[in-house]
Amino acid sequence: MSLTDLIARFDVDDPTFLADPYPVLDELREATSGFRNERTGQWTITRFDDVHATLRDRRLGRSYSHLYTHAALGKPDPDPRWAAFQAHERWSLLCLEPPDHTRIRRLVSKVFTPKAVAAMRPTVQHFADELLAPCRQADSFELLADFAQPYSVAVICSMLGVPRADTRLLLDWSHAIVKMYELSTSDEVREAANTAAGEYIAYTKALIADKRRTPDGLLVSELVQVEDEGDVLTEDEIVSTTMVLLEAGHEATVNTLGNGLRALMHHRDQWRRLVDGEVEPRVAVEELLRYDPPLQLFERWVLEEGVQIAGRQMKLGEEVAMLFGSAQRDPRRFPDASRFDVARGDAAHIGFGGGIHFCVGAPLARLELEIALAGLVRLFPSLSLVSEPAYLPNFVIRGLAAVHVSG
Repeated sequence: MSLTDLIARFDVDDPTFLADPYPVLDELREATSGFRNERTGQWTITRFDDVHATLRDRRLGRSYSHLYTHAALGKPDPDPRWAAFQAHERWSLLCLEPPDHTRIRRLVSKVFTPKAVAAMRPTVQHFADELLAPCRQADSFELLADFAQPYSVAVICSMLGVPRADTRLLLDWSHAIVKMYELSTSDEVREAANTAAGEYIAYTKALIADKRRTPDGLLVSELVQVEDEGDVLTEDEIVSTTMVLLEAGHEATVNTLGNGLRALMHHRDQWRRLVDGEVEPRVAVEELLRYDPPLQLFERWVLEEGVQIAGRQMKLGEEVAMLFGSAQRDPRRFPDASRFDVARGDAAHIGFGGGIHFCVGAPLARLELEIALAGLVRLFPSLSLVSEPAYLPNFVIRGLAAVHVSG
C-alpha cells in the first residue's frame, strides 16, 4: 500500500477507524515519522521521540496570539458565533503561553499542591465507596454512568467547592464543550458547545461572587484569594482555570477508566494479576494511560523560523498535530508496545502531556484512577463484560459510550 493510500485511511469520520484506530496508527508510524493532513492542514507526527521533543520545544506553543495577529500568519479571525466558547478558554492554562501561562500557573500551583492533593485521599475514597456500594447490590451495572462519571465530577466539585447538587450541570457542560476539540465538528455541535460555555461562565461568576462573600477554603475560594508578590487572578482567569480542571480532569479520568477496564476485560490474565495482588492498582494505572489513551491528538503552533520536526523543515505559523495514541505504542520507546501489561509501570509516558503544559492535575488524576481501580478489583473480582462496548464517534477525545458489566 502506498503512503498516500495509508494516509487516506486516517479518516476521523470513518466509524471503522474510530472503533479501532491502532492498526492504521501502527502502519502509519512504521511507514513515516510524519505526514501532512491535507484536510486539516496540519503536519501530523507519529513517533514517540518526535512527540516528546515537540511537547518540550519552546519554539512551539499552544497559541500564537501572544506574538502575532491572525492576519500576520494568514489565519482567519475567530468566528464571532462561538464567542462564549472562545471566552471560556481565553485564560486556560492549556491555551496560554508565557508570560501569562507562567504567572497563572504559578498562582494556581500555590493552591493545587501535591500536599493538597494527598490530603484529598479520604474524600476521594469516600466517593468511590459511596458510588460502588449500589453497584455491588445490582446484578449488573454501567461503569460510566453509574460510577465513573458521578465519581469523577463529585471529586472535582468537592475540590472546587461546587455544591454536589450541581454536578449534573457541570457534567453536561463538559460533555458539550469538549466536542469542540474534535477535528471534524458540525455547526450544531459548535452551537451546543458555545451555549454550554456561556452557561458555565455565568454559573462560575456567580460562584466566585459567593466565595468572595463566604470563603470556604476550597479551590475556587482559594483562587479568589491567592496572591503572589501582589499579583492576583482576575475573574476571567479563575473561570478558565476551573473549566480546564473540569474538562481535562473529568474527561480524562472517566475515559481512562472506561478504556482501561475494557482492555482489562479483554486481557483476563492481566485482570487476574490485579485480583491476586501481584500488581498494585497504582502501578497498573500507568498502563491504562498508555495503552488506549483518552487523548489521541494534541496540537502546537510553530512560533519561530528554523524549526524541524520529524524530518520536515517547518514554516512559521504551521500547526503540528501529535498522535498520542500512535506515540504511546511506539516500539522504539516501549518494548513489546502493542502488548497490554499492567506491570509495565512506565510513568514516563505522555498521557499527561509534557513541557510547560504538563497537566497540573496529574497527581489528582492518578489518585482518582488508583482508588477507583482498587475498588473495582476488591469488590468485583469476577467482573466481566455483559456486552462489547462501543466507542463514541470521536477521535481526539477517545472514550466509550457505555460499559455494561456484571460482577
